[in-house]
Amino acid sequence: MPQTAVPPPTADLPGGTPDPSGDLPGLAVFDFDGTLVRGDSLLPFLARVAGGDTLRRHLAGSVAGAAARRLPGRRLPGAETLVAGGDPADADDDFKTAFKRRLLRRCLAGVPVERAREAAAEMAGWVRWHTPLRDTLLRHADRGHRILVATGALTLYMPALLADLPVHDLLGTEMAVDAEGRLTGEMVAGNCVRAEKARRLALWMEATGPYGRRWGYGNQPSDLPFLALMDEATVVPTAH
Repeated sequence: MPQTAVPPPTADLPGGTPDPSGDLPGLAVFDFDGTLVRGDSLLPFLARVAGGDTLRRHLAGSVAGAAARRLPGRRLPGAETLVAGGDPADADDDFKTAFKRRLLRRCLAGVPVERAREAAAEMAGWVRWHTPLRDTLLRHADRGHRILVATGALTLYMPALLADLPVHDLLGTEMAVDAEGRLTGEMVAGNCVRAEKARRLALWMEATGPYGRRWGYGNQPSDLPFLALMDEATVVPTAH
């Protein structure tokens, strides 16, 4: 898996070699937060849903709750319960995912999906594109490659942010909705980051492929697992 630096906007695609895919389509996979855009999109979205002051309170409570959980993979002998302050749902989470799980519950539980969509539309003014990566995505699209965005960001708002880009598919963190059209605050299938993102990507490629050459763009260390699945991987300095 060759790794390259971010190509300048006027350069050819990474590697400088012709696309050898033949009749098979090429595939370009992009991370979103810190790669295609500067910064992280989750907190701006939650601030629009819950309000800034409420979000700040929930941030403090979520940090405390995540810090109180058990260390990953360590369970009490003969029991599935956690030490005080823990939560069975995040027993095997790393700190970041345990924090995110709690924050999403606090901010989104009971919120109507329509309100979340309104907040997603409001996010258009937040986006600050990382121009070299956005230009690279457009070059891939111009060459007829399939474009996939694979991100830990929520599928609640990502379609609104990607609406003006030629993106064919999206892998992201999905949120559960109850029968009344309200968010439950729970992630449907876990957090689409790190090893989980790579696992989902591998399944997605198996289901939608085969592909010719595969390019990947993400930051380190979180995106290294999925970049390892690519023929050419571009490690992007996290864009702030």
